[in-house]
Amino acid sequence: MTKVWHVRLAAIGLAANLAACGGGGQPLPQATPNATTTARPTVTPAPAEPLGDVLSGGAGTVNDATLSAFAQPARNLPLDRRTAFFVGNALFNRDWVIAPSSTTGSDGLGPVFNARSCSSCHFRDGRGRPPIKPDESFIGMLFRLSIPGQAADGGPLPEPSYGNQLNQAAILRVPAEGHAVATYEELSGAYADGETYSLRRPTYDFVDLAFGPLPDDIQVSPRTAPFMIGLGLLEALSEANILARADPDDADGDGISGRANTVWDVRQQTTALGRFGWKANVPSLEQQNSGAFNGDIGITSPLFPTQNCTAAQAACLAAPDGGEPEADQKKIDSVTFYSRFLAVPARRDVADPTVLHGEQLFRDVGCAACHVTSFTTRADADSPLANQRIHPFTDLLLHDMGAALADDRPDFAADGQEWRTPPLWGIGLIGTVNKHQLFLHDGRARGFAEAILWHDGEGAAAREMFRHLPSADRAALIRFLESL
Repeated sequence: MTKVWHVRLAAIGLAANLAACGGGGQPLPQATPNATTTARPTVTPAPAEPLGDVLSGGAGTVNDATLSAFAQPARNLPLDRRTAFFVGNALFNRDWVIAPSSTTGSDGLGPVFNARSCSSCHFRDGRGRPPIKPDESFIGMLFRLSIPGQAADGGPLPEPSYGNQLNQAAILRVPAEGHAVATYEELSGAYADGETYSLRRPTYDFVDLAFGPLPDDIQVSPRTAPFMIGLGLLEALSEANILARADPDDADGDGISGRANTVWDVRQQTTALGRFGWKANVPSLEQQNSGAFNGDIGITSPLFPTQNCTAAQAACLAAPDGGEPEADQKKIDSVTFYSRFLAVPARRDVADPTVLHGEQLFRDVGCAACHVTSFTTRADADSPLANQRIHPFTDLLLHDMGAALADDRPDFAADGQEWRTPPLWGIGLIGTVNKHQLFLHDGRARGFAEAILWHDGEGAAAREMFRHLPSADRAALIRFLESL
């Protein structure tokens, strides 16, 4: 008998936005007081900084706007190190197989898993998305699971039967944990000039659950796979440089309260600054890659040597493995090297007057308060990454985005309404590389405008400024994002 578990993600933070606009959607609860204003907000110009910098990734930036735009080695990576890059690329794209197998270097898939390779989720090193067709599976998107409380490392407490992630596939004679189905509700609204728009709110059903229903207090977080570019440059930023932008108590009164996430570093066995993941819940690329091998593909590694099975999953625990560990340190190091030196593509059309105007508007309406334009990497970082002036459009900090985007699932120091500011470099090429423009952590936004309109909490003021812009200015700001 099919078992169904229903989870709706709230959108109460959009209430005032939609109601004030005269939208025709269903009534929603009242938004928080700072969510919107019907008066046209005052624009405060951002500090002057040169517009139109092409080299988003510093000296490693590549001039590629093709299907392969996200798959290039950093331009300044020496030739004698490129063999290591391409070895890592091969491992990133390798399909793992069920153990035991004659290909002993590639066996150990599962027993439960979501994908057979890293590139299954990060296709062409790009961005994942939710299913578009009804019969499509969730390949580029996963669901984190937890229950109230903290694990021993201070992170989320895994759901006892399903663990910390729903695995929707399994090897032979092992049951998959269950399947997710997404449906969407349209919410109507309007810009200040009367032009209408519609946003879609997701609802997820969990069916065919193999180990009983999810508990009433289940915490679910849908997360699409982010693109892979520039990760080594973000890892090369100094902790002090990131923390200097944190303002947890909003001491300057600008309404932006960026906070650092403090997470568990498995390699160092201590707490550390979180940089990676939708909630900045991972401190390093090695841990990010090792965790993805374990949770997404079911491959053990030195950092995560235990199979991804819970005590309730007897067949999973009894299944054959591909060795201990299935991905040794050499393989992990190769994939980490590859992900560290994936280049950022150059911006395009930066001299276009509309693009330049849009970039200034991006700063003036307040987007750059969180999507910070520029950083300089550490002098003691690996030589191709060191002393680079980069333009990632992120501060790597957590921000309260309001109830509209909340997953209500704490993750180390991040609460259920906080998300890390995602980098925007290269985002204008998602459509070229991955053939979609589905944005935000769960892919609900169908393009740049919808992504902006979902902002609430600390992003509400910038959203309202965008909503009050004339149509030509809104188009210019989006044209700037397309140039990144």
